[in-house]
Amino acid sequence: HEINNPVSFIAGNITYASQYAVDLLHLLQLYAKHYPEPVTQIQAEIELIDLEFLNEDFPKLMKSMQDGANRIREIILSLRNFSRLDEAQIKQVNIHEGIDSTLLMLQHRLKKGAGHLEIKLIKDYGQLPWVECYASQLNQVFMHLLTNAIDALESQPEPRVITIRTEVGSREDGKNSQFVVIRIADNGPGIPEDIQKQIFDPFFTTKPV
Repeated sequence: HEINNPVSFIAGNITYASQYAVDLLHLLQLYAKHYPEPVTQIQAEIELIDLEFLNEDFPKLMKSMQDGANRIREIILSLRNFSRLDEAQIKQVNIHEGIDSTLLMLQHRLKKGAGHLEIKLIKDYGQLPWVECYASQLNQVFMHLLTNAIDALESQPEPRVITIRTEVGSREDGKNSQFVVIRIADNGPGIPEDIQKQIFDPFFTTKPV
């Protein structure tokens, strides 16, 4: 709330500021058209501020600010969806929203950057019903699985790929019960055979403690 409100003010005001800038630049263009020979002082100021460059660059600058504000709002929404701090009880949630929120938080590790290659993401989402669960805890599971997948690809050559598939499965138990299947896979080296038997042991980890 403390972050979202100021960001909303910025994002909302940038729209008006951009329009004001367009209007002012248009007015300057009209002046230049009808008064092509300004007095010496104005001409000197035009050259000093490089008016031609300003006319071209200022709208781009405002757009980048708008894009940045929108990006911050997306991150805030994803953080809220990820944490679900206001939903400590079991509640019906959209599984795909939880996955997408987690992916947005890990975007910096998926994109190509200093010291690491790009990881291609394949999302094959099925038609899922809303699921009754503890959303925050489930999102933590997504975070750990995806982080482990990214870590597994650190030393891999390209292409580096993480695939996420979701679908509804059914169990032939006479009750026609259904369940949601979520598969997260990477094309890394895999889990060593001697470790596979321990992965579900409480507190087991291969990472430094």
